[in-house]
Amino acid sequence: MAETWRDGGFALYVHWPFCEAKCPYCDFNSHVVAQVDQTRWAEALVRDLARYGEITSGRVLNSIYFGGGTPSLMLPETVGAVLRAARDHWAWANDIEITLEANPRSVEARKFEGFALAGVNRVSLGVQALRAPDLRRLGRLHDVREALAALDIAKSVFDRVTFDLIYARQNQSLKDWEEELREALALAGDHLSLYQLTVEEGTAFWDRAQAGKLRDLPDEDLAADLYLATQEICESAGFSAYEVSNHAAPGAMSRHNLVYWRGGDYVGIGPGAHGRLTRNGQRAATVAYRQPGAWLSAVEQGSGEESAETLSPEDIWTEYVMMGLRLSEGLDLERAAQIGGERAARLPLERLREMGLIWTTGERFGATLQGRMVLNALLADLLSE
Repeated sequence: MAETWRDGGFALYVHWPFCEAKCPYCDFNSHVVAQVDQTRWAEALVRDLARYGEITSGRVLNSIYFGGGTPSLMLPETVGAVLRAARDHWAWANDIEITLEANPRSVEARKFEGFALAGVNRVSLGVQALRAPDLRRLGRLHDVREALAALDIAKSVFDRVTFDLIYARQNQSLKDWEEELREALALAGDHLSLYQLTVEEGTAFWDRAQAGKLRDLPDEDLAADLYLATQEICESAGFSAYEVSNHAAPGAMSRHNLVYWRGGDYVGIGPGAHGRLTRNGQRAATVAYRQPGAWLSAVEQGSGEESAETLSPEDIWTEYVMMGLRLSEGLDLERAAQIGGERAARLPLERLREMGLIWTTGERFGATLQGRMVLNALLADLLSE
């Protein structure tokens, strides 16, 4: 098995599992607690990082991402301890991207300078909506005024700022979204993540939907119109969709997420964190203990890793196609052949190109806009051969 992960890069993901409140749409591993011993947690994160550092020595780190949960609830000192440990164990790329997710609340925005001093150079704000009624329905603790103030502070502290919005919300019309999106683009730094609302099992929204109490979500036709309008408006503003849900100004793509989508290697530390590590021609999927208490105890006893499953060549191929097809740059045919072998040779590229679902060049292939709108079906077709 060729170790092609180098083409995708190497990254570190740090999961902070704590939040002030659980949003009704969120299916991430997040927990609401009254108090956190930040010193103990910093020591545990550093300890688990060191274990991975020893087995991946000699690599160059391209990006670090603090996700959650709500990482802006961390103390800057906690973030700093993790970053110092990362520098101790890996060489850093000259242009390393260090991102921290933050809620746009005033109490957290006051920490931005501390995070920057610790080494964070990019912040991702969970704005989610620019309309007060929708923020309330989404269970967000901030209001629009607070979000705009936090965005201003972030821009004054960090060179790179991005924020998230959720669309296809309850009672949202096409005209409403177009107006809100144009407002967002006027406020944006160099990147926007724009997600269609999905109702995931295990969330409060799921329970409401099952009880018939989550009303007025868009039907399939309106959802498609919202998606198309999103692509057109962002493109005209110079924020091309380099990935299905992510838009950026030229040169401002999220380097961390590109490691995932390009099939690179990444270490995942913190409760429930996932990783992909390739060693000696074998690629493994690592998963950390999900519950915060269980993870903390496990690290203090030696390792927070609950499992490390060696992926089969078919698994690696499936992941490569699934992730790469989300990118506007598509997949590299030579690398696809290295990873997929005969599977790559059997791809029905010509048939799908004639259907308008993919584009091809002599070196790459990828999903067209039409293909992205039916991405799950397109993936099923590609992977069934």
